[in-house]
Amino acid sequence: MRTPLRSMVVLLAGAALALAPQAAAAPPPTHVSVTAETRAAADPAYKILVFSKTAGFRHSSIDDGVAALRGLGTAHDFTVDATEDAGSFTAGNLAQYKAVVFLSTTGDVLDTAQQNAFEQYVRGGGGYVGIHAAADTEYDWPFYEGLAGALFHSHPAIQSATVEVEDRAHDATAHLGGAWQRTDEWYNYRTNPRTTARVLASLDESSYSGGNMAGDHPIAWCKDYEGGRAFYTGGGHTDESYTEPAFRRHLLGGIRWAAGMTDADCRPENGYTALFDGSSTTGWKQAGPGGFTLADGTLTSHGGLGMFWHSAREFTGDYSLKLDWKAAGDDNSGVFLGFPASDDPWSAVNNGYEIQIDATDAADRTTGAVYGFRSADIAARDAVLNPPGEWNTYELRVTGERLEIFLNGRKINDFTNTDPARSLRQGHIGIQNHGDGDEVSFRNIRIKQAGGQEPGPRSGPVKGVNGKCLDVDNSQSTDGTKIQLWTCNGTGAQTWTIAGDGTVKALGKCLDVSGGGSADGTKVQLWTCNGTAAQVWAPQSDGTVRNPRSGKCLDASGGTWNDGTAVHLWTCHTGPNQKWTLP
Repeated sequence: MRTPLRSMVVLLAGAALALAPQAAAAPPPTHVSVTAETRAAADPAYKILVFSKTAGFRHSSIDDGVAALRGLGTAHDFTVDATEDAGSFTAGNLAQYKAVVFLSTTGDVLDTAQQNAFEQYVRGGGGYVGIHAAADTEYDWPFYEGLAGALFHSHPAIQSATVEVEDRAHDATAHLGGAWQRTDEWYNYRTNPRTTARVLASLDESSYSGGNMAGDHPIAWCKDYEGGRAFYTGGGHTDESYTEPAFRRHLLGGIRWAAGMTDADCRPENGYTALFDGSSTTGWKQAGPGGFTLADGTLTSHGGLGMFWHSAREFTGDYSLKLDWKAAGDDNSGVFLGFPASDDPWSAVNNGYEIQIDATDAADRTTGAVYGFRSADIAARDAVLNPPGEWNTYELRVTGERLEIFLNGRKINDFTNTDPARSLRQGHIGIQNHGDGDEVSFRNIRIKQAGGQEPGPRSGPVKGVNGKCLDVDNSQSTDGTKIQLWTCNGTGAQTWTIAGDGTVKALGKCLDVSGGGSADGTKVQLWTCNGTAAQVWAPQSDGTVRNPRSGKCLDASGGTWNDGTAVHLWTCHTGPNQKWTLP
């Protein structure tokens, strides 16, 4: 929930109609993009409770963790009360705190009455932050298991691993690059939280030894839970964690979100295909003057009035478009839907619909409005809109001619097109650069289609280099079977089904990246379908087929391509051995 002060900060911004982009290519860094503990936006003063009671293994890092949280509180306007007394868990006492941090708690730490008080606190809108061994806590309390998202299973030795940052809009991860290399004790979990929580970061199991979650290994996540907010991070075993600026900022972002000082879309997310993943603008085109600069996986507007539009594909039917955006200050931009292909940015204005980004203007042309047609619910918008300098997430959900607009996971507008000259169900999408002085940034543009252009699965051969077909070795269906090139023969081993959820199936199983890896040369194999990102493939306009999770392409190995040539994952380069013709 927002305080009046924060609502006032939120209402910065500027006015008018917006358009256009052009991208200056620069590969995003694969490292942490913060070298110091950056300050979050000013928050009203609040209090958190840090609870570190242990009934099992006790981490030596707890004292360092408490000290780090106190330091964050001093720097960022919140007070830390630290305790190991479970007697603090009463309804009256908990009511003073915006969030409760379980700092490497272990075992059964609360009795029944204390559990009931904490459940009441969460259901009343309270926040929960779990750090590391918080997942090794209260195994017999179903409410807590749901709150934490997943419970501890095992761990390998302390070692360096690559953390893949999946959500760069949440305040806990927005400061990070696409990959975060760090050393910790990396927990395996009993269940995968992806179906119930928004995964913010996951582990590349090929980058270390001992991961056992079949290549889909969440390590930080958030969720709305029974009226409250829950954030968990698996980091924090080592003493050194709490002096790392990037990890401290990660904790700060989790605390701010759990305490309601910032908002994010923490709904579970699966099945989306990247239109812009931070590494390439292939398939996008600039219309009009100005453009966008690509840096750190982010498109940032300059000049205008123009628009950067996805020219490679026209979307028809029902779909959900998601994208993350941030205004630098009192800046203007918008997202356009349902317009015909054109190099004139005004064509989108006159033939499509703009979802506005600009929080101060008339009601029908402010953030969340369908520009010129329908205002957002301003009260609902203000309750969840993050101020300039912080990231927001839009979901634009098209069902028939109905457009539902979600901001940071909350519905703020519901519009139905009745103009026969326009259609939400058919057209291109684009982002606008409004003009000189307007600086709006975008990340992670992705889409999930439910119909229209892809009304159902398509089946047939997948043809590659030298006219050979993608083939399951010896027609075997055992998990781990090699995928290769072979002379086309029309058998079931070469009959692939391309589904709307991004899976590619043969013999009842899925085309899979071994271990969910991302290294060049990672084996591509047949595996039981499991709904993970290792089994999602996205055809590109240049003929390549990309695994969005890794950002790499399906590739026929080597330099001569004969029967039996294995396929694997490789950095995209658009050579002939990465071009595929799909059914």
